[in-house]
Amino acid sequence: MKNNYRRTQTTVSLINYHFVFCPRYRRKIFLRNDVEGRFKKLVHEICESLEIHTIALACDQDHTHLFLNAPPTLSPADIMAKIKGVTSKKLRAEFPHLQHLPSLWTRSYFVSTAGNVSSETIKRYVEQQKTRG
Repeated sequence: MKNNYRRTQTTVSLINYHFVFCPRYRRKIFLRNDVEGRFKKLVHEICESLEIHTIALACDQDHTHLFLNAPPTLSPADIMAKIKGVTSKKLRAEFPHLQHLPSLWTRSYFVSTAGNVSSETIKRYVEQQKTRG
């Protein structure tokens, strides 16, 4: 996977997030291919509108993984709020078997960062700055 740095007038960034989140009560909503397909389409639309690049997107029966490249202006909480909010509302509106749910997703999620280099490489680089002339 080739990482491309984002460039603006004042920033250069490479911010990749790995998100994992689940439906409420670990319901197996992704057993249906139509729900999974619509969810993926919605995520791509939301990400495009926020200028987020979707690196990878996968669904298991009762959870989903997103690997996203985000601009530095968006926090992980902002990204999750938008993705969960829009997908919950639209999926519950479009699929009758999900309509009875007050919300589709749990409030919690997992997020981790990933980039071009490992944490150990960055740590070593920062520590070596003192010894440079």
